[in-house]
Amino acid sequence: MLTHLRIQNFKAWRDTGPVRLAPLTVIFGANSAGKSSLGHLLLALQQTARSTDRKRALHLGDSSSLIDLGTFTDCLYGHDLSQPLGVELGWQLPKALEVRDPLVPASRYQGNAMRLDVELMANKSGQPEVQAMAYALQSDGSTVLDAALTRDSNRKFSLSSNSFGFKMADGRKWPMDEPEKFYRLSDLSAARFKNAGFMADLALATEAMLDSLSYLGPLRSHPQRIYQWSGDTPASVGETGAQTVAAMLAAQNDGRQLNRGPRKAKQGFAPFIASWLKDLGVIHDFSVHPVAEGRKEYEVLIKTGAKSPQVKITDVGFGVSQVLPALVQAFYCPPHSTVWMEQPEIHLHPQVQAELADVFISAIQARQDSVERHVQLIVESHSEHFLNRLQRRVAEGVLTPDDVAIYFCRRSNAGAELEPLRLNVLGDIENWPENFFGDEMADIAARTLAAMSRKRAEAARADRA
Repeated sequence: MLTHLRIQNFKAWRDTGPVRLAPLTVIFGANSAGKSSLGHLLLALQQTARSTDRKRALHLGDSSSLIDLGTFTDCLYGHDLSQPLGVELGWQLPKALEVRDPLVPASRYQGNAMRLDVELMANKSGQPEVQAMAYALQSDGSTVLDAALTRDSNRKFSLSSNSFGFKMADGRKWPMDEPEKFYRLSDLSAARFKNAGFMADLALATEAMLDSLSYLGPLRSHPQRIYQWSGDTPASVGETGAQTVAAMLAAQNDGRQLNRGPRKAKQGFAPFIASWLKDLGVIHDFSVHPVAEGRKEYEVLIKTGAKSPQVKITDVGFGVSQVLPALVQAFYCPPHSTVWMEQPEIHLHPQVQAELADVFISAIQARQDSVERHVQLIVESHSEHFLNRLQRRVAEGVLTPDDVAIYFCRRSNAGAELEPLRLNVLGDIENWPENFFGDEMADIAARTLAAMSRKRAEAARADRA
């Protein structure tokens, strides 16, 4: 689970400042305020880690990639190539990582969290290259092991640590290579030292963290009358939700059992999702069936009321097909995953928007086969109904203020700004931003004045008549 984020000189962001990421993190803000670019950079880091080109420090994207950020110049704040792009990431490890120094067998470094700080600069061709890369292995908030790769004014790299004694291998005097991608010490550089093998373990932990990230965009696929599934297991529902039905069938086929939290009844995956749809009030009954025995074509059948006929998903309101990918991905993603969602409440009635907050609370508290899933959701939203429900659940004790982080994104003359909203145990936001959801009082006052003016005009016309 991601716990820390800081981005500098990226798109509209001069500096986000340190950002605490909670199990449920919600980002509000006006359109084009810069919210989406935060998730887009994480996706660029992920596609870099998955790229087969180890020499490319940052894969900004192309026509075949999930995200395309343009050129490095396009990505930098103010398009200023003289400034570095800085990224700081902190995350909890699924299990503790232990590092041993082969030269000092009794020396052990064990941590349950990691941090990676990277600085990327433009080279002579305007392409990003690593200027600095620093790792920290942490235990309960304290750094137990650190390692930093830095480039000097002569463009030569050096590896150093405040807590670990790197020892040069005999006869290995060649200069260090460029790092692989933005996070990995090259094998030849590691071979310069007798005890730098653990750097590969830190890189693998970084890849695992980035691989656990999934994304659901604001524009979801239209419902289909027939869905194909041949037994595959998709990694996610996809950025548009196109793999939602396949994901449901795969989870059901695997026999996944979920419950909504401690001491809650277990259900198979498809019935579990159906029960949430029913609780949201968008359907009465939901099921997925093959069109015929032994076929790989499936249809999604829905009843909107107890006495309503069963119809295909294409024959009901658009909202069902739009909220279904959000529900499925929240519970389908593997344990210890991070899911970034944009506007999951789109096309939903205000009451359903509020109920969606309860779905996401359940997702971060849910258990799979009686084991906590530790799933993290980062949600971009415009819904005050969603926020009101979160505040209510904190006041009721269902959530703690530590379980949720809420931010307000705004544009200023100095670029985008991210303001953390202080949520107390009573569910109150102590620093409510001006015009958070528009100027409601101004609208009410203007409506009242307009009504009074209109009544006076009508009275005057009546007197003249």
